[in-house]
Amino acid sequence: MGSGQVRSGGLSRREALRGIAAGGLGVGAVGGLAGAGRADGKRTRVLRCAHLTDVHLNGEKGSDEALARCYRDLQERGCELILNTGDTVMELNGASLASAESQWGHWHRVTRAESSVEAVHAIGNHDCWGWERDSSEPRRGKGMVEQELELPGRYYTVDRAGWRFVVLDSIWSGPGGGYAGRLDLEQFEWLSETLGKTGADTPVCVLTHIPIVTACGFFDGERFADGRWSVPGSWMHEDAGLLKDLFARHRNVKLGLSGHMHQVDRIDFQGVSYLCSGAVSASWWNGAYYACDYGYTLLDLFDDGSFEHAYVGYGWGAPGEGGG
Repeated sequence: MGSGQVRSGGLSRREALRGIAAGGLGVGAVGGLAGAGRADGKRTRVLRCAHLTDVHLNGEKGSDEALARCYRDLQERGCELILNTGDTVMELNGASLASAESQWGHWHRVTRAESSVEAVHAIGNHDCWGWERDSSEPRRGKGMVEQELELPGRYYTVDRAGWRFVVLDSIWSGPGGGYAGRLDLEQFEWLSETLGKTGADTPVCVLTHIPIVTACGFFDGERFADGRWSVPGSWMHEDAGLLKDLFARHRNVKLGLSGHMHQVDRIDFQGVSYLCSGAVSASWWNGAYYACDYGYTLLDLFDDGSFEHAYVGYGWGAPGEGGG
């Protein structure tokens, strides 16, 4: 991907964008076609989404302007809905109240100035403030991110264009500190009930910050030793088996979107496609992370429950490389 630019054959960027906005992502898109259409080959695109994740915004290293470019890019591509899977701001864990409010201030200023697109948000681990503080302090834990992003709750559903988006809180905080990817019992029961009440013909997209299933974690550092693979529960859902079994009972669950790993992968398993969508901030605004450059996932959803996706750059490079 170089410095985040997108190329499509010999077309100029504007010509390529015009073609993408007019139709599907095309055979040249990263990821290509996922899922099958109707038996007669006819289907209709009902929604174009931008899956953003791991923005890690705090105004440093040109990140405000980078996010502004990302918003401009996704709107130029005709995106109608932003799906943000968390780590919206740089780091609230251990941050002072003044620092936390400053980071959210950058998010609100850029978003209000540059984006007119509706957004759906999940909570990331870096979005949680004040876990280490007294439990009586206002906005402790996830209260601040719920307030700043005006969430209806830690987990909720949104229905758009015939699809149901199920937004989960994948950040479980243990009594000894730290976090893991896991749903609490109350949330798991809510999810089971929600899927049970969702019409069988309604395609479902599940949003989490921490991947339910991912391949990225197996290749991030030295993960194999003494004949065993070791991937932390903070990198992939500890309850992935339970969720996999639940989804198997509800075949209309089509997609699982996540971030957290700052890398791109896709796993298709038992009828569900799990997409980990890189990072808007790449390596926390320090260039590419492994092979993953600054970008987001362009996602087309169709009326038959199928989709197309591509990880695209928005024209931002590492400091000294035409961005930052």
